[in-house]
Amino acid sequence: MDRLLAIQIYSRVVETGSFSRAARDLNLSQPTTTKHVASLEASLGARLLNRNTRGISLTEIGTLYYEKCKTILRELEEADSIIGQRNDEIEGILRISTSVAFGRRVVAPLMIDFLKYNPRIRVDLNCEDTYVDLVAQGIDVALRMGKLADSSLGGRYLGANPWAMVASSEYLKEHAEPKTPHELSSHDCLIYSSVQGDDVWHLRSPDGERYSVPVAGRLRSNNLATILSAARAHLGIAILPLYVAARSLRSQELVQLMRSYSLQEQEIHAVFPSPKLVPPKVIAFINYMQGKFKGDWWLNLT
Repeated sequence: MDRLLAIQIYSRVVETGSFSRAARDLNLSQPTTTKHVASLEASLGARLLNRNTRGISLTEIGTLYYEKCKTILRELEEADSIIGQRNDEIEGILRISTSVAFGRRVVAPLMIDFLKYNPRIRVDLNCEDTYVDLVAQGIDVALRMGKLADSSLGGRYLGANPWAMVASSEYLKEHAEPKTPHELSSHDCLIYSSVQGDDVWHLRSPDGERYSVPVAGRLRSNNLATILSAARAHLGIAILPLYVAARSLRSQELVQLMRSYSLQEQEIHAVFPSPKLVPPKVIAFINYMQGKFKGDWWLNLT
């Protein structure tokens, strides 16, 4: 048994949820794919996958093993990429996709430094709030929020995107500052209609108790800049990503509310068309971005 090939096949079966789809992606026959996974299980002396007529599912040990396999394959990929990763060989057009707010506030400033370090790279940055088809649009890498859906795309975790509940001091002069989740029902809430539960806000108390609170207000929008402007104009309470609210919090145009309660965080991922044969320019960009979302990274925004 080729152990590395077996690990690659097993990982693809987990990611696609299907032996047949994994076989197609890897240009193998389904019996070959099944045989390699069975041989891997036999060599480990453990069942990694449960199989039944409805499909497959990971066993507990299979989940742990898959996480280690991902690390092994990622490090192997990065080791192979060293061959072509000298600065003088990282060149061409790098087409990047991301959301409007994240692109303007976070990605665009980082691109300036990336371009300084990679003089033979040209960047085409596409910002829109709908997910684009990477293959159809010719996108090399997309920066996306939230958990990745199972797909044939490659992905790399970059960091966390925390959110905060905010309002202006002027608004709070007219309305009692909420101290508990239930008090939010009596406030004008500015609703961002894409994430964070829309008009149901989810919070967790310091002792771990979870709350799902229906909220209402006069403004709903799928545009973060609109929600930010409305909060600064004293129209109500908003939940915003800290990278959007950071500048207004520093200037004290907004204040953070209910700080002891946790809001949902989003994962930040780099997503690319295929996990195989990733171009050096994409790997260089991902490696650069991985160091940018550690700790309170939003405080570094200007």
